[in-house]
Formats: sequence, C-alpha cells, structure tokens
Amino acid sequence: MSTVRQILIELAAMVAIGIVLALIGPFGSFAASFGWRLLYWVPLIVAGYLIYRPIGAAATWLGLRLQLPIGPMWVVATLVATVPMTVLVWAASCSGMCRPPDSIDRALIWYGQVLVIGGAVTLLLYLRSPRGAVLRSQVDERSPESLPEPAPAAVMPGSPFLDRLPPHLGTTLIALEMEDHYVRAHTMLGSDLILMRIRDAIAELAGVPGMQVHRSWWVAQAAVAAVERDGRNVRLELANGLRAPVSRERVAALREAGWI
Repeated sequence: MSTVRQILIELAAMVAIGIVLALIGPFGSFAASFGWRLLYWVPLIVAGYLIYRPIGAAATWLGLRLQLPIGPMWVVATLVATVPMTVLVWAASCSGMCRPPDSIDRALIWYGQVLVIGGAVTLLLYLRSPRGAVLRSQVDERSPESLPEPAPAAVMPGSPFLDRLPPHLGTTLIALEMEDHYVRAHTMLGSDLILMRIRDAIAELAGVPGMQVHRSWWVAQAAVAAVERDGRNVRLELANGLRAPVSRERVAALREAGWI
C-alpha cells in the first residue's frame, strides 16, 4: 500500500470516527444539536490525526535510531501529543468565551478526556499501520502455538546466520544493512551490529526469501510494506518503518520478481 493511499484511508477512518462521536455525543456534547456535534467532532478528530500521526512517526524513527522498543515510544508520543490537542479542544469548545482551566485538577480533567479519545484512535492507527507489525511480531515470538502462520521473513532454524543474532532480537529478520565492516541486522524487535561482510551474511541466508536491493542492503521479501517512488528513485518501506533504497540497476530484477 502506498503512503498516499494509506493516509487517505486513515483520513476517511478519522471522518467516520468523528461521525460516530457526533452521533453518541460524549463528554456532555449530546446536549447540542446533531449538526453542531458534527461540525465539532469531525474537524477535531481530523485535526487530532494531523497532530498525533507525525509525532507517532517521529517516535518510530527515534526508537529505531536509539534501538528502543517502538510500542513504549508511541505511548510517550501520545502523552506528549495530547498536550497541544487539549489546548485545541479547549479553544474549539470555548470559542473564546471561557477562561483557561483555573486549576491543575481541571486542566487534568481536560487532558484526561482528550487522552481517552486520542489514545484510542492512536492505538488503532498503530495497529493497522506497518509499524504495528512490531507489536504483532512480539506476540508471534511469544505465543507461536496460538498463531500457526509463520511470521513474515522468519529465519528458519538451522540458518547459520540465526546463530549470530542476539537472543533478544528474535528471528523475524527484516533487512541487513552494511555499515563499514559490519552488517546491521534489523529484526522486528530491534537491530544489532555483526562483524562480517554483507555478502557473507547473504550467503548464510540461503533459502530465506529475500533479495539484495542495493550494494549495502538486503531485504526480506515478506517485510516489504510499501514501495515509494520519487522520480527514478525507489525505496522500500519495511514492516518496522525502515526505508531501504533500491539501486537503479536492481529495479528491473525487483519488478521481474513481482516486488514492485
């Protein structure tokens, strides 16, 4: 799914959520007319999406760079994004006719009400996005008996490369990235550096569906969530939010293999 299409689908979902909230009228808004509730909730939910989504994306990027768990990073991002969203909700609710909360307790009540809806919507976005695969993969690793389908791009037992991965990274391999004399192995649970050449690492992954898409990148086929194009430049968005560049000489091979 392309990024543009994903955003359009998410925006449509936000409008639908706004309509539902207008129908049920939570937090005392039911006393107003349906038309007022519709004009209140739909723009607020869309505005919230425009606040929470970029901060969530930033949390994913920062988590990957610092090798921190993505889920908790999204929780922190949601708590932070709720601050400006609370100010926006207050402004929309009061329309300049009421004063800001005059106590910490009242401000926390406003914050908590916004957090309930903002947190729920953010959780839905997180779970349905490619980045939500991080959370689902953790379930795959811990409860394989309840999910008989294999995890995407899982390295099968017996692969020589599997023995090189630290246990905390699991076996759901996403990509290999060359860094000087090291290979950075990206899994659904994080990444780590391994001292070896990327061509040797790829040789040890014989039998795992994947392809070297760039001189410094190997990507597992099942980990590709979207294809991004910018003129002649092509990038693969992976299930954990990474973007792997595709060299121009590899584009034809990827197209022939049905990747793009």
